[in-house]
Amino acid sequence: MHAANETYRDGSTEFEGFLAYDGAREMRRPAVLVFHQWSGCSALETKRAEWLAGLGYAAFAVDMYGKGKRGTTPEENTALMTPIVSDRALLRQRMEAAVRHLKSLPMVDSERIGAIGFCFGGLCVLDLARAGMSGIRGTVSLHGLLGTFDATKLQRPAQMQTKVLALHGWSDPMARPDAVEAFAREMTEHGADWQLHAFGGCGHAFTNPAAQDAKGGMQYNPLADARSLEMVKDFLAEVFGPAWGTKVTMCPMPK
Repeated sequence: MHAANETYRDGSTEFEGFLAYDGAREMRRPAVLVFHQWSGCSALETKRAEWLAGLGYAAFAVDMYGKGKRGTTPEENTALMTPIVSDRALLRQRMEAAVRHLKSLPMVDSERIGAIGFCFGGLCVLDLARAGMSGIRGTVSLHGLLGTFDATKLQRPAQMQTKVLALHGWSDPMARPDAVEAFAREMTEHGADWQLHAFGGCGHAFTNPAAQDAKGGMQYNPLADARSLEMVKDFLAEVFGPAWGTKVTMCPMPK
């Protein structure tokens, strides 16, 4: 398997993502973008990319902050994430740069692209679906930020063509029931093929073993993590076709 860091650019800004794929396959294949949580591209996302590569996809863990820009504390993470969440045009621009790079790779079928995202990355993949970019077949938000989207500032298609799956911890303090209801209403109003699965007793970051703040509502849940991986696998197999995503392989956890 090929698995290595890879740089790409958006204008003068350099980014460093992580690309994984089975080099023994010669044909073009569907590809999946992996959008990171608030600290930046980390072992969590690269392990997920390797898991996706094991299912037969080309997987690219995206860098939304810039090469070398990573957070190590909640304060640093917030400082990196907030300017991009507050400027959804910039967020879209950086996503488009990652999509362009992925589509340019010789092993990728540019008309069969998917995306998964965690926390901040969940917001990213929802905006990717809202943008209506060519070739984006399906997106999965895992304990994502279900923030509002100002349609007056950015163009979006009247009807969403990208399939959407949201995997949500019902007790997530960052996406309370009113945000979930607003998300469902938006998806319905724009004609999306959307699904929402809520894990009872789960808060935010249920896929991240480093999340150990139960009082703050951020707690890893191994059962919800395992279930969510199976749902991601099945969803991607659906959007790309039955020939893909049928190999059952559990994702190793970062050490």
